[in-house]
Amino acid sequence: MLTLVLTRHGLTDRSRPEQHLGQKIDISINDAGRRQADALRRRLATVKFARVITSPQFRARETAEIVAGRGVQIEADPRLKEMDYGAWEGRTYAELDETDRAFRGEWLAHPDTLACPGGESGDDVSVRVTSFLEDLLDEHRRWVARTSFRAATATGGPTAPANDHRVLAVAHGTLNRVFLCVALDTDIRRYRQRYIQSQCNLTVLAWADDAGPRQGTLLVSNDTSHLHGANDLPWG
Repeated sequence: MLTLVLTRHGLTDRSRPEQHLGQKIDISINDAGRRQADALRRRLATVKFARVITSPQFRARETAEIVAGRGVQIEADPRLKEMDYGAWEGRTYAELDETDRAFRGEWLAHPDTLACPGGESGDDVSVRVTSFLEDLLDEHRRWVARTSFRAATATGGPTAPANDHRVLAVAHGTLNRVFLCVALDTDIRRYRQRYIQSQCNLTVLAWADDAGPRQGTLLVSNDTSHLHGANDLPWG
């Protein structure tokens, strides 16, 4: 089984007020974001990951380095970059309502097929995600074959091969929501309504050894309990 832990980068100085932070503004996480990433690191301290893969954008890469811990190799994959928001990059929702209300309304209704001005659509992002998952699942099947061979030829007789291949992926809010649509075979048009991806949340997906990209199983979704006090509700 392939188990993928998916998370979003920590808070940045541009995270509030809410705005379209895509590919062009390559900003670091702030002190609050680093604390979030460290909380997730502590939550996952007992998990051993075979791979840690991140968007190459600085806010995601910095988060991945904190969550993975010192000395862990981090792989950057450009397919995990945030949606390209084009002309909307860095603009708040309120600003866009003042200058681009009509088109933004159309985009909100059809974010799968309608691209941001000069940027990407949800379907464009899904192509990147599908390619990433196809390669990840191919690599997983090679991992299963290697571990099975080693178990079968081990000194002292055959042993049971390890059956849980764990990977950590650190990316972005919109990318992750489209990722969930692809993995769970749901309508990309509804990614903004169906899924939430908070900063440094814990989302976990799993695939059987012979599964395709759209045959994932959702085990945990947007769990942020590690970012809250013991008596706080992890939502709201």
